[in-house]
Amino acid sequence: MRHFILLSVIVALSACAETKPETASQATNDNLPEAVTTAAETTANTKSMNLAAVLAAQPEEVQARYVYRHPAETLAFFGIEPGMTVVEALPGGGWYSKLLLPYLGDDGALIGANYAHSMLKLFGFYSEERLKEMETWTSDWPTQAATWIPDNNTSITAFTFGNLPQTEAGSADAVLFVRALHNLARFRDEDDFLRTAITDAYKILKPGGVVGVVQHRMREEAPDAWAMGDRGYLKQSYVIEQMQQAGFVLEDSSELNANALDIPEDGDRVWRLPPTLSGSKDKPEVAAAMTAIGESNRMTLRFRKPTT
Repeated sequence: MRHFILLSVIVALSACAETKPETASQATNDNLPEAVTTAAETTANTKSMNLAAVLAAQPEEVQARYVYRHPAETLAFFGIEPGMTVVEALPGGGWYSKLLLPYLGDDGALIGANYAHSMLKLFGFYSEERLKEMETWTSDWPTQAATWIPDNNTSITAFTFGNLPQTEAGSADAVLFVRALHNLARFRDEDDFLRTAITDAYKILKPGGVVGVVQHRMREEAPDAWAMGDRGYLKQSYVIEQMQQAGFVLEDSSELNANALDIPEDGDRVWRLPPTLSGSKDKPEVAAAMTAIGESNRMTLRFRKPTT
């Protein structure tokens, strides 16, 4: 299984390189001396192989998710490259962070962005002790993340949405919201946490910076009540509307993280599916049915902050 996934990752990376539209810089390379062109191609290939090596180095349980999460293709679609400064919303235990840190490299930076502390209280399942611990998350998480990759020197910092330091404005190349928007939307009656997070994303990005969104997707014809975030799902039209209201431009969308087998009905929550399989404990037939569906149907959207 591991070898099959590694082969798939390498093939996917090669496909991305082959199908990428020609840019002005690539057209210019056609007129460069052969040695210079070869050097440029070698650099580009090294970047791809570095990512392939990073993906191949992950534990088998992480690689098992590649078939659903397509990290190589997703990062390529968002244009993430070594040396970038990338903000990762809700980095948690670091599923994506552990891929980004070695890929961004010593010249790159990873900035974690967590939910506001006032929002964490609304979930209802955090103990007072845990909430107290989370008050120092912006210093604790970078310290923890620094231990994940041996000999890694990528800069690691953190902030909470609604408390973006002014000094960070215009510092990032990309912001990633990977399965993070639904919780920001679900508590809209208490506060507009989603608007605050998107506004912070706009502020921290450089002009021309990218926002990459991967989000559990509810089908458009379903009742709006099924897609308020509390079940994990949002409608793609709603996400696009929210981003555009903040000033972002929808640049492209992809179906690479789509799953046509995920067709939630009334009452279905995204966590019924792998890897959580909520509600199927001691119910092997239900767990098998959910496993057969796979991980959720997800939208993959790329937005751009205007340069002017």
